Amino acid sequence: MLASFLGWLWCQTRLFVKAASGRQRYNVLGAFNAVSGQLVRVTNTSYITAQTVCELLGKIAALGLAMPITLVLDNARYQRCRLVEELASALNIELLFLPSYSPNLNLIERLWKFVKKAALNSRYHGSFTAFQGAIDQCLEELPTTHRRQISTLMTTAFQTFGNVSMLSA
Repeated sequence: MLASFLGWLWCQTRLFVKAASGRQRYNVLGAFNAVSGQLVRVTNTSYITAQTVCELLGKIAALGLAMPITLVLDNARYQRCRLVEELASALNIELLFLPSYSPNLNLIERLWKFVKKAALNSRYHGSFTAFQGAIDQCLEELPTTHRRQISTLMTTAFQTFGNVSMLSA
């Protein structure tokens, strides 16, 4: 969505920020390697479909990684279809589907939140091309400019609760 993402706004007079009429999409489907810190992504300006997921699986397989690959996914219909599951099986990629309503368990959601903050919040992009460019530039700069922030954000250290006594209500 091409729009203005306001952060703080303070002015004496009313200020109108020009935004795009209509809606244009820029979809980024990505997989983040938690070990190497590499991002593999597929982008389009239409819709994410099972074919898009298959394209991402192909890019991941083309990396030729020697270790087993597990791809963490939410429960979107286009990810759970037979086409995607059969291709993943043929490419020897394990698909791990998270429970519904648990985006906090998926590392890529942290990355999308970071990209929105770094490239979109409190910034005005005058055209769809500038909007796309800001997102692409942020993603390209992950291993360089944003390396320190990403290394602390994209850790696999999730909080676990062991030996917790349960209180009855």
